[in-house]
Amino acid sequence: MDGHDSEDPKQSTADMTAFVQNLLQQMQIRFQTMSDSIITKIDEMGNRINELEESINDLRAEMGVESTPSPVAPVARAKPKEEESNKEEGSA
Repeated sequence: MDGHDSEDPKQSTADMTAFVQNLLQQMQIRFQTMSDSIITKIDEMGNRINELEESINDLRAEMGVESTPSPVAPVARAKPKEEESNKEEGSA
């Protein structure tokens, strides 16, 4: 019976090792899938932002307002424009 007990822990260890390796491989595949999905969504958001900037610039051109190509500038100017429109609404 001692011989059987000594083989059982070895088999149990081998089974546990195989189980853990399989689990880690599954986790790696899931993380890679999630990572790819996140990167795809970020790329899509970037494209949508670019399209939005183009639409805004087109609208500004139609209104006769000069457009700025810098992606930082519209964000920095968003608050003052809102404040200006609030001032105009308040005075009207």
